[in-house]
Amino acid sequence: MALFIAFEGGEGSGKSTQAKALYRRFLNADIPVILTHEPGGTALGEEVRCWLKGEEEMKISAWAELLLFAACRSQLVAEVLRPNLATGVMVICDRYADSTIAYQGYGRGIDLDTIQTINGVATQGLVPDVVILVDVPVEIGLARRKTAKLDRFEKEGVSFHHRVRQGYLQLAAAAPQRWLVVDALLSEAEIEQAVWEKVAQLLE
Repeated sequence: MALFIAFEGGEGSGKSTQAKALYRRFLNADIPVILTHEPGGTALGEEVRCWLKGEEEMKISAWAELLLFAACRSQLVAEVLRPNLATGVMVICDRYADSTIAYQGYGRGIDLDTIQTINGVATQGLVPDVVILVDVPVEIGLARRKTAKLDRFEKEGVSFHHRVRQGYLQLAAAAPQRWLVVDALLSEAEIEQAVWEKVAQLLE
């Protein structure tokens, strides 16, 4: 059975590190797997990613931002996610539809029902088997990013990131059977082990 696993988290959570760790774990076990990311993962997605995550200032309205993410996601589903899952390949995605609910919904304030509708169209109903939320306190996560060049989202105020985190936690609380919340303040090895234990249960 091919699993679709999404990693979510706020800025500086370490979710990308953990997505790569799980990817290596699958490879070492000789399990077919791909690792992709949002926005991106396709030629179209990578182009749009430059606009959405760029360091240079570009005026993008909240609604345009929402629809650009949806366009990237639709292409990723059609070009990468569904074809691989259909052939039995495990799919690990660094961010997926829940990011849009957290960032554009809770963060930007766009109506959640509208976002759910747009997500449903973009994903054609494809949802992850499990969502790994690497949860980090906002101030700690942002402090981890201070030495790096900041993108459009990392430059947002602290209150924005608090709303995003609260959104993630509410999503996880609403579907505990599908979400695993891991404390980002644990060591990388401890987080990796917690993730693997959850995934191993699904594999069984």
